[in-house]
Amino acid sequence: MADLSSIKEHFEVIGADGVHVGTVDHVDGDRIKLTKKDSGEGSHKGHHHYISGGLVAGVEGNKVRLSANGDVAVTFEEEA
Repeated sequence: MADLSSIKEHFEVIGADGVHVGTVDHVDGDRIKLTKKDSGEGSHKGHHHYISGGLVAGVEGNKVRLSANGDVAVTFEEEA
């Protein structure tokens, strides 16, 4: 797992393919909590989701790059 201590609020979370997955609300233990505005549609709308720190490949500037492509990474999101 990458070092999550360098991840800050409002960093963009992108998949390995560069696709936007979400925006960091904050790091919560070994997970990244995403902002509500990136919570999806329908029943997923309006609440936070989490991405496991184990999916983080690295931090590049103000972007968190995941080891999975964006469409795959969202299937690993956990609801709050």
